[in-house]
Amino acid sequence: MPKPILKKRLREILIEGKLINQKDLDSALKMQREKGGTLSKILVEQGAISEQELMVVLGKQLGIPPLNLFKIKIDKEVVKLIPPHVARHYQLIAVSKIGKTITVAIADPLNIFALDDIQVLTGKDVRTILATSTDIKKAIEIYYASHEEEITKVIEEAKLESVEVIAEREKIDIEELTKSSKEAPIIKMVNLILIEALRRRASDIHIEPYENKLRIRYRVDGVLHEILNPPKKIQNAILARLKIMSGLDITQRRLPQDGRFKIKWEEREIDFRVSVLPIQFGEKIVLRALDKSSLSIGLDKLGFLPKPLETFKEAISKPYGMILVTGPTGSGKSTTLYSIINQLNIPERNIITVEDPVEYQVEGITQVHVKPEIGLTFANGLRSLLRQSPDVVMVGEIRDYETADTAIKACLTGQLILSTLHTNDAAGAVTRLINMGIEPFLVASSLILTCAQRLCRRICEGCKEPVKITQSVFDQLDFKEDIKKITFYKGSGCKRCNQTGYYGRMGTLETLAINDEIRDMILDKVPSDKIKEYAVKKGIMCTLRDNAFEKAKRGLTSLEEVIRITTE
Repeated sequence: MPKPILKKRLREILIEGKLINQKDLDSALKMQREKGGTLSKILVEQGAISEQELMVVLGKQLGIPPLNLFKIKIDKEVVKLIPPHVARHYQLIAVSKIGKTITVAIADPLNIFALDDIQVLTGKDVRTILATSTDIKKAIEIYYASHEEEITKVIEEAKLESVEVIAEREKIDIEELTKSSKEAPIIKMVNLILIEALRRRASDIHIEPYENKLRIRYRVDGVLHEILNPPKKIQNAILARLKIMSGLDITQRRLPQDGRFKIKWEEREIDFRVSVLPIQFGEKIVLRALDKSSLSIGLDKLGFLPKPLETFKEAISKPYGMILVTGPTGSGKSTTLYSIINQLNIPERNIITVEDPVEYQVEGITQVHVKPEIGLTFANGLRSLLRQSPDVVMVGEIRDYETADTAIKACLTGQLILSTLHTNDAAGAVTRLINMGIEPFLVASSLILTCAQRLCRRICEGCKEPVKITQSVFDQLDFKEDIKKITFYKGSGCKRCNQTGYYGRMGTLETLAINDEIRDMILDKVPSDKIKEYAVKKGIMCTLRDNAFEKAKRGLTSLEEVIRITTE
């Protein structure tokens, strides 16, 4: 009985304290009825209230003290009293043990089943303190042992003398290779490599054969780190296992192959996109982890500053026109577009995408995978799907005149087109389209927004510290700010961030809304640098560097990171 009563009181407190409005509450309750889950978690996910505000409310209601997990040192022996899978399932972590009492940090103190299970598991009385769900997840990653040692142990135990690397001129015993790839040690090792990558927040895994070794690297926060060097003799068994998981042909070793597979981890579905490339000493495999849960967080949680975000939201609310997101590979363009698609994805809209390849499989939208080898190109696919009466179309990338021309003409007939383009800045997208051969009057009448995006690393909160920046650095960068009034930060390096000083990434956005003056400039074929200069002067656009510099001023990222992502 206490739980429903408290839920009711919690709703009243949030409304009366003006922490949320009735619309947010109704939306969260509807989501809870449809998909389940706790009301508090849904409110946080929808951005109606922050985790910190919710923790304060719960603390006051229940008389439970809140705790910042990163301001205390937790004994690892105490942490190990609760098995890792239990800690992850219930989102809690043991922080201290005194006599027959164990103190547990938990985000949802109303979860009676969790507390009962901990009491049975440990045989101790359970006392609770409050911590945010985000902090608990990070603490679990830090305090529970890495799988590296376990992987190494599996490698040492694997008795695979018959699985040797075979030279190109020799015949491959496919039956033996298939059998080896299905042996327990290899299966366990591949699974552990995947799980360890997810726990380290790796965006992709690189498995690279060399003459005398096999190298495994993870890309974390945009930077590659070497993790393991398994014995060369089990190279083919590992590669074969991954090919089998991806539904690829293990007998084909001379041509590139692409596949994908899905795993369930910590109640999340993770898609892995797999690329196999024949190289001199075998085949290099790159696995890209695609987490669908990252798409449901919405545009507000991607780290954009308020002004460019507002411009972006205004553009996607329009019924037709073209929105282009530009930037280099790995700048988060796809995640941004999918977040928009997810936001627009309602039964009343017909949304179709044409991609190469389909990165995220999203329920409720029609997705087309282009296949140039059989004539299904971006342009042909786009022409065909326009006959299906779409309201919103996402084109993976505009690469040529034909695709650009079809997309722009679709805008003029009433579709909202979202796509990406490879240029350095927002204004450059205009010039790029004209250079492709699109008439300026078509560009001017179809474009509603162009934007440039980069990903910058967040400073790790576990080792964040102030840093002094010399005036000479500012002089070189041409910043006009008074440095005496600004405190900049950096990460000194700790276990949480693997001594890098950074933990996670956020988007930095430069938006250019196309108004009447800019349309006239496009018609007059004004160079992109002049368009950019005009937009900045009129306050229509804030440049990538200024956006990133604002994040550094707010203590979210370092000045070095600002320079790294905005240096052309």
